[in-house]
Amino acid sequence: MKIFGRMRKVKGQMNYVQHMKNSKYCVCAKGYEVNSPRVVEAIFYECVPVIISDDFVPPFFEILNWESFAVFVPEKDIPNLKDILLSIPKKRYLEMQRRVKKVQQHFLWNARPVKYDIFHMILHSIWYNRVFRIRT
Repeated sequence: MKIFGRMRKVKGQMNYVQHMKNSKYCVCAKGYEVNSPRVVEAIFYECVPVIISDDFVPPFFEILNWESFAVFVPEKDIPNLKDILLSIPKKRYLEMQRRVKKVQQHFLWNARPVKYDIFHMILHSIWYNRVFRIRT
């Protein structure tokens, strides 16, 4: 899929959400800010995130095995992105997509916290980083 500029809202055409839901991979390029909703949107819409950044630390990295459900591409390899994604075997892609569906629960906010939802993941992350903080 190629998108040039803003996506127009034209009746009968797919919108942003539909494009994400119908994509195998969702590019999550490094932006101008520390973090971006792209990664969580990709997970929410069951699209395998393709994280293009040299220094990105994914949410809950201390708990989740991101390599099992996301593709990490160094910035220097952007020209090879198409070849990198095409080289991923279908079986591997399907396993990654299955795992994306599985980790969705960890990124959902519930009015009343549900075991392993984002509320609990944030608490665990704070606890983990506090307990394992290196003291100098």
